[in-house]
Amino acid sequence: MTTATPNPAAAGVQAQHTAALDQGRFLIQRCHCCHGAIYFPREVCPHCGSDHLSFEAPKGTGTVYSVTTVRRKADAGGDYNVSLIDLDEGVRLMSRVEQLSPDQVKIGQRVKARVQVTDGKGLVVFDPLKEGQA
Repeated sequence: MTTATPNPAAAGVQAQHTAALDQGRFLIQRCHCCHGAIYFPREVCPHCGSDHLSFEAPKGTGTVYSVTTVRRKADAGGDYNVSLIDLDEGVRLMSRVEQLSPDQVKIGQRVKARVQVTDGKGLVVFDPLKEGQA
């Protein structure tokens, strides 16, 4: 008789991050030594090498750093944008800005993160902020 050996990676930071997204929660990491913000989750801090990291919910506001339009035929879903977003916490991530056509997404535009859960899988996307919104 064989017994299944638990996969140690299943409890790692990637699994924790994915589970939070699937529950509709967006988390980044914070280093307790240098206080640097970290995204995408890692086992050690890329700034100082510490393994004293914890997850926290960011404010979610940020600025479009870069944007490109991916062209597709209308029957394949149409065009969409791929954007690099600088969160106010100091990390950069790749996502998309929704609620706008791809040509309306601009560098320097303020955005707010939200988790879109589809078929039980969470994905961080961004919505534009109106002027005067935090």
